[in-house]
Amino acid sequence: MRVCTFFGHRETPEEIKEKLSSAIEDLIVNCGVDTFYMGCEGKFDAYARATVKELLKKYPHIKYNVVLAYVPSEKRYSEYMDYSDTIVFDGIEKSHPKYAIALRNEWMIKKSEYAITYIKYPVGGAYKYAEAMKRKGKTVINLADV
Repeated sequence: MRVCTFFGHRETPEEIKEKLSSAIEDLIVNCGVDTFYMGCEGKFDAYARATVKELLKKYPHIKYNVVLAYVPSEKRYSEYMDYSDTIVFDGIEKSHPKYAIALRNEWMIKKSEYAITYIKYPVGGAYKYAEAMKRKGKTVINLADV
């Protein structure tokens, strides 16, 4: 199992979708990536989810999961959200809500060899976690640089 995760700005332009699809497909074909983890906190996460879901038709051996930072509740997530592709990480039930996204992202970093990112600014959570991936010697592909 080779794993890729995603980190990007909540506000991400739609034009990134083509680059995102190419980067994911390259990892599947050339690096043997077959598992993808993403959050559900903004546009970049939504684009990653939709793109992997679409590529699943062409590459039926791949799988993906949306990793939730919080136990689902009416307050936290919409009742209309499809939970069929979601998972929660070990320890979620003990995490303080203030640190839940950070703990979820650290879990995804630990599980992944690759990250596809969209980071235009050297600040914020996406930047912080992409840098953490790099410090651990993992491959980070920033679509803002491509």
